[in-house]
Amino acid sequence: MWSLANITNSIHEALNNQFSAGWALFFEMLMAGIAVISLFAILGLVLVLMERKVSAWMQIRLGPNRVGPKGMLQSFADTLKLLVKEGLTPGGADKFLFNFAPVLAIIVAMLLMAPIAFAKDFQLWNLNIGVLYVSAISSVSVISILMAGWASNNKYSLMGAMRSGAQIVSYELSAGLAILSVVVLTGSLSLNDIILSQQNGWWIFKGHLPVLIAFVLFMIAVTAETNRAPFDLAEAESELTAGFHTEYSGMKFALFFLAEYVNVFIVCCIGATLFLGGWMPFHIGNWQQFNHIMDYIPSSIWFMGKTFFLIFLIMWFRWTFPRLRIDQLLTLEWKYLLPIGMINLLVVAAMAIGGWHF
Repeated sequence: MWSLANITNSIHEALNNQFSAGWALFFEMLMAGIAVISLFAILGLVLVLMERKVSAWMQIRLGPNRVGPKGMLQSFADTLKLLVKEGLTPGGADKFLFNFAPVLAIIVAMLLMAPIAFAKDFQLWNLNIGVLYVSAISSVSVISILMAGWASNNKYSLMGAMRSGAQIVSYELSAGLAILSVVVLTGSLSLNDIILSQQNGWWIFKGHLPVLIAFVLFMIAVTAETNRAPFDLAEAESELTAGFHTEYSGMKFALFFLAEYVNVFIVCCIGATLFLGGWMPFHIGNWQQFNHIMDYIPSSIWFMGKTFFLIFLIMWFRWTFPRLRIDQLLTLEWKYLLPIGMINLLVVAAMAIGGWHF
């Protein structure tokens, strides 16, 4: 299989030949930071356009079709509009927290990029507790939402932030139980080890029904954690104007908007890594010839293909199901998803001990 290790190794050697070890490390980190920021910008443009095109396709209409060929430049026009809009701060707001909240949302999203393996031998940080790192850092995102709601000095904003806090904290439990199902079967918290354990088959196939249930729970939970419809109670337009970002405009609003889409991309990366083999091609047991053909497809294409398939699923949810009430949302988690997740984890543990998976 094609590996990107040659590219990263050549950059590392070139920098070490030109600079001392300390400066070489500094420039490598600088390049990684620029790459992540560039990826954020590209994701913001691509995912917003994808959202609009998918929604138009679902609703049998055209969608964006004026700016550029077939509306392909609509995202650029929106970005330009947000760049030139004035960023206002309400008079009674806590100015420091109000301005820091969107920055914190983006910082959390950038930190979550570190342990994700985008291709074979292409990862910012090969962390041996990658799953724990992702679970811990993603929990910080709720602080930026609570901070924005409280600092805005707006009742709608505060109510949206409180809803979001209750929602994210609740659904993190189901997401965690679903992730633990794969960790139990793999026996490792390293995302690399989880990917390599799927060399002879992705967990969603070789883990039988319990892993399929865990995958469904994971997709529902992360849809709620990212405040996506039908779980977008934190920014319900019909009730709360715009929820926690009611008072935000210009680039501060754009940062929240970007963070939401980047978080959708990140949770889909994690889902693809845990259940669909990450960058690992589709292999079937001892079918050597078939597996060899699959290896010709670059690992980065496998990873991005799986990730965007999961993003499409989340967008499909948005344009299919109506928004839940807040009591229905919490009832779904505490009375249904959480008990199912706990029982399913016990079944997965028994399956791992007995070796009943492929």
